[in-house]
Amino acid sequence: MRLQFLGANRQVTGSRYLLDAGGLRIVIDCGLFQERRVLERNWEPPPFDPDTIDYLLLTHAHLDHTGLVPRLVHSGLNASIICTEPTARLAEIVMLDSAKIQQEDAKYKQKRHRKEGRRGPRPIVPLYTTEDAQKAVSLLKAVGYGKRIELGDHVAATFYEAGHILGSAIVVLEVSENGEARRIVFSGDLGQWDKPLIGDPTLLEQADYVIMESTYGDRTHRDGPDPQTQLADVINRTAKRGGNVVIPTFAIERAQELIYHIGRLVHKDRIVDLPIFLDSPMAVDVTQVFRDLRGYLDEQARQLFEQGTPPLRYPGLKLVRSVDESKAINTVRGPCIIMSASGMCTAGRIKHHLRANISRPDSTILFVGYQAGGTLGRLILDGRPELRIHGRQYTVRADIDQIHGFSAHGDRDDLLRWLGHFKKPPRQVFLTHGEEDAATTLAKAVKSELEIDTIVPHYKQSVDLE
Repeated sequence: MRLQFLGANRQVTGSRYLLDAGGLRIVIDCGLFQERRVLERNWEPPPFDPDTIDYLLLTHAHLDHTGLVPRLVHSGLNASIICTEPTARLAEIVMLDSAKIQQEDAKYKQKRHRKEGRRGPRPIVPLYTTEDAQKAVSLLKAVGYGKRIELGDHVAATFYEAGHILGSAIVVLEVSENGEARRIVFSGDLGQWDKPLIGDPTLLEQADYVIMESTYGDRTHRDGPDPQTQLADVINRTAKRGGNVVIPTFAIERAQELIYHIGRLVHKDRIVDLPIFLDSPMAVDVTQVFRDLRGYLDEQARQLFEQGTPPLRYPGLKLVRSVDESKAINTVRGPCIIMSASGMCTAGRIKHHLRANISRPDSTILFVGYQAGGTLGRLILDGRPELRIHGRQYTVRADIDQIHGFSAHGDRDDLLRWLGHFKKPPRQVFLTHGEEDAATTLAKAVKSELEIDTIVPHYKQSVDLE
């Protein structure tokens, strides 16, 4: 058996693995690279022949785990793409939306370059098209949690709740070779315990090899007031100044969790009355999937639906789809809350709202999710005094704030809790999906506290699994 690491190595985005085992070639995740320093990897040919792939398994629907699937399909992949039912629904939305953005951004950039008389190093074309995304969607095959799927005579896969977003999964592969069985566990992205809407991560008891994320491997989320109190404070403080609260929002899970928490604040009169906009067609579609698949939500959320007080709908909340409605938000008099994608400010409508608010001292740009190195969101958080958005320079005068507790990722303690539950320590643990400092810090903790051999692999590194 051989495992190759093809993304999210000593960085956060671009999750992708290639496993040769049991006579099969299996790709686990195929995500978009979003850090500026590695964006070129999205354009490189696949580091394997897509025609040789037997299966593609998806842990969940986030762009950094699914965003290169249409590109891979365009390059020749024609294998079944297996995931949970919610992931299939959400991945369809994500990939089609991403294709649309790729095409729109290419068109916008072409127009701007013509106007400025500029020429780039290569022709401006979309990374992939809607047609590519539609073909990828046609390959999706949904499975249920806990159901063992035979991928061949010697390989089986089972998906378990990961507690990260709706439908997120821990993927367990059982491989038989030369009369020996091995159990390889891909954590995907692990969530926190006791979060609203989503179930808790599944605790497993057996693994020979574990590939685990490390996004927050060097920190904890639980310092200071609870996230809902912090959110109320930011909203009320900004409204008092007469400004807007602009929240770059991941369309899946984060948008719905924010809607949930703001709704709790509205119902308890903990924030002033003001318009609340979710300005993201994709997030609106995802919110409907949450409603449709409420059986996958946690018990508390299901009870709210049954009691007639749905947690994702309340007075003051407006779900925005059209471009005209989106533009109209920035003409609203008085303070408001604007949640818009993308969560790292790399594309989408959030850039337009940043342009309208980032130079306003009365407004607040509030981050509630991870900002990868080199993204516009990270540059704002790092305190850049001026930023280039849509080809123009803007001086940063808005208040910049961040709340960590809303993260869909487990922190250091959560990751150690999950990894420490195995009855017998795994032979090896590989830490991915974390910046180098976070991954190496967690590796030291795993070695010292759990006494497990731990490796932080490099991009394209291969290892033999004995």
